[in-house]
Amino acid sequence: MSKTYFFCGVGGSGMSALALILLRKGHKVYGSDRGHDRDESPEKFEELERAGIKLCPQDGSGITQVIDVLVVSSAVEESVPDVAQALAQNISIEKRAEVLAGLFNKQRGISIAGTSGKTTVTGMVAHMLCEAGLDPSIMNGGQIVNFLDQGLPGNARAGGSDLFVTETDESDGSIALFEPAIAVLNNITLDHKPMDELRPLFTDFLRKAKEAAIVNLDDPEAAKLAGAHENMITFSIDNPVATITAKDMPLNLKVPGRHNVSNALAALCVAQVLGLSLEQASKALESFKGIKRRFEIVGSYNGITVIDDFGHNPDKIEATLKALKESEGRVMAVFQPHGFGPTKMLKDGLVQTFVKNLSDNDMLLMPEIYYAGGTADKSISSRDIIDAVNAGGRRAHFFESRAAIQDFIIKNAEQGDRIVIMGARDDTLSDFARGILESLKKEAA
Repeated sequence: MSKTYFFCGVGGSGMSALALILLRKGHKVYGSDRGHDRDESPEKFEELERAGIKLCPQDGSGITQVIDVLVVSSAVEESVPDVAQALAQNISIEKRAEVLAGLFNKQRGISIAGTSGKTTVTGMVAHMLCEAGLDPSIMNGGQIVNFLDQGLPGNARAGGSDLFVTETDESDGSIALFEPAIAVLNNITLDHKPMDELRPLFTDFLRKAKEAAIVNLDDPEAAKLAGAHENMITFSIDNPVATITAKDMPLNLKVPGRHNVSNALAALCVAQVLGLSLEQASKALESFKGIKRRFEIVGSYNGITVIDDFGHNPDKIEATLKALKESEGRVMAVFQPHGFGPTKMLKDGLVQTFVKNLSDNDMLLMPEIYYAGGTADKSISSRDIIDAVNAGGRRAHFFESRAAIQDFIIKNAEQGDRIVIMGARDDTLSDFARGILESLKKEAA
């Protein structure tokens, strides 16, 4: 039966994907977003409107009796006008993950989990299954470039088969809601939750898989769970004990970095469980163009390349920096930390990652920690990370604003430099990356 859903924060990557899937399954969809009210990233919201989603101000005015379900990202905050109106009108409120799990658990679900790489693996599996003509439903936290090139929504697809591919989030514990046919675990590293909370979450996730569980043997923590399921498929770049290795299945990928070889092996394990030809699956992966904001090259000018990247925890940042180090040239890394709590928890790992993976000539440039509002312990600053990286023998600079960072880059960038903008949950970082490229062009004009 068709329902009418209202998404509070519809501009978020996970929220917009789910909204599009529901729309294509015949439901009516409304939405609001603070970014839309502020006229931030207008192209994104124009795309949602073109798809058929009706956008409203986030002031509660869109919450009327035609709405059956208000969908929120995680916490139900009564201070948000849409939420207050839904409560006042006794309208059902569900979290995004609850709505997604309700759809997913009714189908043959392929769930991709892990603290890093799940968006890319989801994209690879999605592309692989579409190339094989299997018509899957897809829900992803990032935009799949191959889909965008075809004029399709990059992060959502409502397919006609019983296959449903999605990334599954451990940060809010919602991974526990999912009952996959095939469970994939990339890695377990410190990110949103401490390790003693992550281990049992991922163990239960693997044990619930109805058909098979897939685990990365190259990640020490994930490898410890290789006995969690009776039908365990494993992958590794070079560990001969694994079911599939890079030696068994050489890959010629468009996306750079050793971490993407690992991601592709995870996708091949899914192909094996589904009974697909590994040769054909491998060929499909070679045409995978990546995920927006995952080492996305914004452009180059006068030998200077600007890259937009989602790296925001030590593991992701290290993967990006290692990929950059596979070729010559200085790295100017701009890192925007998001949230005081996560930054405080990750501080030591971030410092170690930058000291380890930046060279003497490279630079780390940071503005202050992004503050999303609410109560927060502001006892940490980006200056603390900068000071520690400098103490570790690397060049690092703190700036009061992004505008000051841009001015510094324009004055100091040289031919051969790679400027990488890193950070998560902030669409304006992509705008910032494009602005740097345009400024480089204007400066040279």
